[in-house]
Amino acid sequence: PQSNDPWFRFFFGESESRAQAGLGSGVILSPDGYIVTNNHVVDDAKKMTVVLDDGRELIGTLVGTDPKTDLAVLKVSGNNIPRGLPWGASVNARPGDSVFAVGSPFGLGNTVTAGIVSARGRNINSGQYDDFIQVDAPINQGNSGGPLFDQTGSVIGVNSAIYSPTGGNVGIGFSIPSDMAKGIVAQLIAHGSVERGWLGVGIGPVTQDIASSLNLASTKGAMVQSVTDGSPAAKAGVKEGDVILHFGEREIAHVQDLTRAVADT
Repeated sequence: PQSNDPWFRFFFGESESRAQAGLGSGVILSPDGYIVTNNHVVDDAKKMTVVLDDGRELIGTLVGTDPKTDLAVLKVSGNNIPRGLPWGASVNARPGDSVFAVGSPFGLGNTVTAGIVSARGRNINSGQYDDFIQVDAPINQGNSGGPLFDQTGSVIGVNSAIYSPTGGNVGIGFSIPSDMAKGIVAQLIAHGSVERGWLGVGIGPVTQDIASSLNLASTKGAMVQSVTDGSPAAKAGVKEGDVILHFGEREIAHVQDLTRAVADT
């Protein structure tokens, strides 16, 4: 995905010419050869070669992609595939926690950089499912698709983008949180594509003026601006002007919370 902001860089390792080779990183998930990376790393690729830590080169086949979250799954076959890395719980990541990014910056091979979680839930306008972990661990071209580790060695993110006026690292990187990625990846492995829930409403934020006019105690929630005829929302009796505060057990504090909750259904 491309952001509307020209300073967001998603295309780590993408070549200027489509006839040339690009590069990226990935995470082996299991010894049967499934690998997660970014969609923009494999987008339009004619051939994919996976280089393991021991130098072996294996042909990768595309299992499935989800451009909306910039995730993709590849598969390789061979003997002695590494056992894979465990997903961690990104929900437990807090600003200030130490994190480690691993990848192949500029094609240098396995490289580890360290930093902290700078913020959670970042929306960088790359799509409706933005929910990035912001980190200051140095991330550069070639790091796309590599893992973000917490201090226990669990993968809590998939490195995806940087903010940079120059194209190089300035200490602002973004990772797709594992709590989002693992569900998407599971669907890609099982079905080759992702199915998302649909509610059938147009929504907007609850401003302070709206909250005051409705005698709401806060600006939490998502304001229903329209309802599609025949949709699940219409059948359930949702009306224009309603404010959605919960979806199942999930609290809806912002518009993006409802979008993600419905998508996860």
